[in-house]
Amino acid sequence: MTKQTRGRPSKVDLLPPAIKDELHKLLRDKSMTQQDIRAAINELIDEHGLGDDMKLSRTGLNRYATRMEDVGAKIRQSREVAEVWTAKLGDAPTSDVGKLLQEIVRTLAFETSMHMSEGGEVVEPKALAQMALAIQRVEQAAIMSHKREKEIRAAFAEEVAESTEKLVRTAGMSAETAQNIKQMILGVA
Repeated sequence: MTKQTRGRPSKVDLLPPAIKDELHKLLRDKSMTQQDIRAAINELIDEHGLGDDMKLSRTGLNRYATRMEDVGAKIRQSREVAEVWTAKLGDAPTSDVGKLLQEIVRTLAFETSMHMSEGGEVVEPKALAQMALAIQRVEQAAIMSHKREKEIRAAFAEEVAESTEKLVRTAGMSAETAQNIKQMILGVA
């Protein structure tokens, strides 16, 4: 069960961007203890003249560090899941996370529409329009991704064909043989 709060910003949320960036850098570094990080950040707070009430407490920093680690763990986990699933979703994906997200959004849209239809509740037109827009955008992204992948493959094949043709000619083969090899690489033959 998650504790609901009224959304009051923490001391870390109220820090100036420069100090907050330094805090994030130190938390990612992993070579310092939280006690050392807190001392360094509180020193920066002093240098910026922010006052003692802005200094981080041990528990406040620990809460923030734990929250940031949870977010980082979720990001790492999503990348790992993306790698696993895109291996099943495509032969040579250009954007593993993009393809995974497309599949996730499709699944969520399907599950949401099923839930809406089974719930017996009246579906608001705005909700239907948002669902349709989300589906349209996912499909457009899939089409653009597929098109981009085909263009990349074609450009690569053209480069390989040109290089091979030059190599074959320098090896002493006839122009006709070089052209035949180039056409085979490009899939024209």
